Amino acid sequence: MDGNDRSIVGFVMLGHAMVHTYELSIPILMTVWLSQFSTTAAVLGVAAAVGYGLFGIGALPAGLLVDRFGSRTLISACLAGMGLSFVALSVAPGVVGVTVALALWGAAASVYHPAGLTLISNGVEERGRGFAYHGMAGNVGIAGGPLATALLLLAFDWRVVVVLLAVPALAATVLGLTIRFDPVAAVETDGGDGRRTPSSPGEFVGETRRLFTLGFLLVFAIVSFNGLFYRGVLTFLPDLLGDFLTAAVGDVRPGIFDPDSPVAEEFDLAQYLYAGLLTVGIGGQYLGGRLTDRIEPDRGLLFMVASLAVIALSFVPAAGAGLPGLLLASFVLGFALFAVQPLTQATIAKYSRPESRGLSFGYTYLAIFGIGALGAAVVGTVLTYASRPLVFVVLATFATSSTILAGALVRFGREP
Repeated sequence: MDGNDRSIVGFVMLGHAMVHTYELSIPILMTVWLSQFSTTAAVLGVAAAVGYGLFGIGALPAGLLVDRFGSRTLISACLAGMGLSFVALSVAPGVVGVTVALALWGAAASVYHPAGLTLISNGVEERGRGFAYHGMAGNVGIAGGPLATALLLLAFDWRVVVVLLAVPALAATVLGLTIRFDPVAAVETDGGDGRRTPSSPGEFVGETRRLFTLGFLLVFAIVSFNGLFYRGVLTFLPDLLGDFLTAAVGDVRPGIFDPDSPVAEEFDLAQYLYAGLLTVGIGGQYLGGRLTDRIEPDRGLLFMVASLAVIALSFVPAAGAGLPGLLLASFVLGFALFAVQPLTQATIAKYSRPESRGLSFGYTYLAIFGIGALGAAVVGTVLTYASRPLVFVVLATFATSSTILAGALVRFGREP
């Protein structure tokens, strides 16, 4: 990579890590809010769904704004917005304040993926390597965000923790406004990437109609159910793991800390198991990427979503068998959950035309993060009014729906 490539890749790696750090810190904070505000999982599930929903819904208009204002400006605005939203979170007086702050975060974060992916596509000559490093940085945020949040909660009140989490994004905003790079170096080198951005509502509707063939419509439905599973399982998993761990090993804090220590009160072993599960997902990302080189991505996607259905139905029996079963079930879930992602992206590329690729990924993030945000509300409601085993039955239903649709895609889908 030359200097321009390194500057761009470093910038987007930082932005990608920040987005997912905040995204996955929220489930850890929700375990605190449940007791802090004396509320229910259903209410907090709706609050999370608002923020996560805007995270997805904003991706489509953000993709159209990139060409008007440029990726650098939008990524810098995204970083500033995320940092300020967490500062606002620190003064939230109750669940309503938390909901507003999470909504601000979701709106700001929604800008990142269209802007970051466009910057790599247009500015980085070694695009493959740029996308690889970009994905790795996202995984660092996915695993590191919950771990950093859990560690900070050992020493500080949650309101102080969210302010500390805001500092890196605000510092990165300054970097984004001062770093020097050519955002269109790769386009100047190869003469363009073949994409055409709709310049009017009529063109946008026309491109959308051409994009939504039977194959892409099936892909859109598959990723929507995958998003429901992803958001539903990750939002409340720290709380669920806490119950399973207590049943398996009891309260381990008295054996580790002085019972009168403030650290003992804040220590939650489930949060570290959750971070470990997300770390294992890095290996899943690698496997999914390798599978796209060896088999047709839609067939690989069919296998992986079917695996998620089996894992969801097996999770409660495995966790009930004791600590070894819980650890095995957690790590298998983390591995498979993230192995789906590269297979999904490759399948989207297979069933969309190159000139509509940007629009196709805009709709993808709308489905995964926007429609998928409802998974948090659904799981929160089930947790409040039903049982924990039923949560995993609901999750298995999402994965089974994806499996049926993926089978139809393999059977009837046609590449454009």
